Amino acid sequence: MVTLFEQAEARERHAALVKAIRHHDALYYQEDTPEISDAAYDRLRQDLEALEKAYPELVTADSPTQTVGAQGSSGFKKVRHAVPMLSLSNAFDDQDIHDFSERIAKFLSLASSTIIEMAAEPKIDGLSCSLRYEGGQLVLATTRGDGAEGEDITHNVRTISDVPQILQGTPPAVLEVRGEVYMRRDEFRALNERQEQAGKPPFANPRNAAAGSVRQLDSKITAERPLHFFGYALGEVSEEIATTQWGIRKALSSYGFVEAEPARLCASVDEVLQYYRDIEAARASLSYEIDGVVYKINRLDWQERLGFVSRAPRWAIAHKFPAEKAITVINGIDIQVGRTGALTPVARLEPIAVGGVVVSNATLHNADEIERKDIRVGDHVVIQRAGDVIPQVVEVLLDKRKANTPRYIFPDHCPVCGSQAVREDGEVVVRCTGGLICDAQAVERLKHFVSRLAFDIEGLGDKIIQEFWTEKIVRMPGDIFRLADLNAGLEKPLQQREGWGEKSVEKLFRAIEARRTIGFERFIYALGIRQVGEATAKKLASSYKDLDELRRAMALACDHEGDAWQDLLNIEDIGPSVAEDIVSFFHEPHNQTILDDLQRLLTITPYSIPQDSDSAVAGKTVVFTGTLSLMGRNEAKTRAEQLGAKVASAVSQKTDYVIAGVDAGSKLTKARELGVKVLSEEEWLALIG
Repeated sequence: MVTLFEQAEARERHAALVKAIRHHDALYYQEDTPEISDAAYDRLRQDLEALEKAYPELVTADSPTQTVGAQGSSGFKKVRHAVPMLSLSNAFDDQDIHDFSERIAKFLSLASSTIIEMAAEPKIDGLSCSLRYEGGQLVLATTRGDGAEGEDITHNVRTISDVPQILQGTPPAVLEVRGEVYMRRDEFRALNERQEQAGKPPFANPRNAAAGSVRQLDSKITAERPLHFFGYALGEVSEEIATTQWGIRKALSSYGFVEAEPARLCASVDEVLQYYRDIEAARASLSYEIDGVVYKINRLDWQERLGFVSRAPRWAIAHKFPAEKAITVINGIDIQVGRTGALTPVARLEPIAVGGVVVSNATLHNADEIERKDIRVGDHVVIQRAGDVIPQVVEVLLDKRKANTPRYIFPDHCPVCGSQAVREDGEVVVRCTGGLICDAQAVERLKHFVSRLAFDIEGLGDKIIQEFWTEKIVRMPGDIFRLADLNAGLEKPLQQREGWGEKSVEKLFRAIEARRTIGFERFIYALGIRQVGEATAKKLASSYKDLDELRRAMALACDHEGDAWQDLLNIEDIGPSVAEDIVSFFHEPHNQTILDDLQRLLTITPYSIPQDSDSAVAGKTVVFTGTLSLMGRNEAKTRAEQLGAKVASAVSQKTDYVIAGVDAGSKLTKARELGVKVLSEEEWLALIG
């Protein structure tokens, strides 16, 4: 049994990873200036995914596993992708690839003797890009952005010689080609030489150079840069162009696209791993940078059945090259206070280059992690770039420690407000008890409110929020939407302050006005409820439809014996701990005041479930029970959700169908007691076609 202590430790570790990943995502996708290596970033992603696998309830926290990339920078028109442009899950060793193959076989209910072909190709380290062709002509080029919405970079991409303006052959009427914009090694070196000769700073690596070139507001600058494009995947397509992933490569080549080589069609995990080793050995001789290889299930009908998780396809995986390590010194340990009061220690390092990226910070996670590794200021430590997030300390080099170096004492008071910092029974995290009087918590909540997955207000970054808080201009979320009026009453309005001007202020006010209307699911996420991330916010929105209904239900859910509490627990992935945090948030008087204020200021559009017009189960609530024989449980659940159904974890009066497999137990009994329609697996498959 998992103890409360272990759960609390996992929750704190999760929060630290999430914060670091968000920070580095913004640097990578918005600024093209990463602080750490891709390998370090990938390791943090891997740590996060492993943690969520061990503690599924944490997926509902602010998890990057549910999102892709980051909101793009300003200056380009935003474009919503017709088909989400997702990222890939990562693998770091041979066992991960064996596990990937086993998951595919289990999901598809394949016999052990079934051959699972995979298309393997190099993983280009460039800028992801989507090209849309209509009638064979290029009409739109976009960045990936956050996976749902990217930036229009059409004019710049038209300058890339590898990008066909008119397709060869007979392509479909609508064809979206996803791929990577990159720069060759020799051309990158030549570009940096020109930069230095012109007295300009050199680019850190080819990926940054390519991304910065594509996102120039002046396409003439882009045209001067040596850019290339590899096509490797599809977005929206009006008609089928192949039945396999290997066939897609051939079709794209026939249309005039360059394909990444060397690629290989593999018939077993052993062949896949041999390909990985061959590419790793040849890595230095390739003309372009790669950070691993990609494997994709070859059969497209299997890809369709496998579908997607929140941010990545189930049918593909990136096998990354090993992370890099370095030795440096800890100059100090700072304590950061989060929006929930958690005190997170961060090591301030003697800056060191690791794989071409200068690292100056490392996460220490929590007090127990410091004690377990006996980390002290002044220590020589091994750090590892394990993702696009803050690196981590792998070990302390005790033989280099100076005599009489004092142990680090974790603070028992908040460094911001001075309130007592306590560690509740069963928890690993130390929290500030200051609550609403703690400036750090209040500021962090405001930063979360305007963040990219929440209100996404352009121009309201962390520094601006901190400035407005310090100046007492913005003290609660509603103040953001009163900012124009508040500014008019200031003794020194923003227009007269250093760093501001009439145009920048007007631009900020326009951005705020544009966000007065927001979807219900994004609004829930913006509230910053503890343990409620993007995925859980969507599930709450799907269940309660609008804010008035959610507030009524949470008021009733205070009674743990009532139907409202049981309805909340019936939502998939919401257990007692998450439910308690949700109910507590809506019960707190200060939060009620904030909600009343926001409802007066905003238009919060009700959540609407995507409807499949051909689906007989769109909008229905279904529960699966027992062992399914014709389709794996995960595949059945995925298919139901694709058709617009809501999959619940327990049976209630609101359940429309219970699908009963072999050895169905208490859920089947309850369904019969409540008069809920029960379907066999065969009847379910017939219903959904």
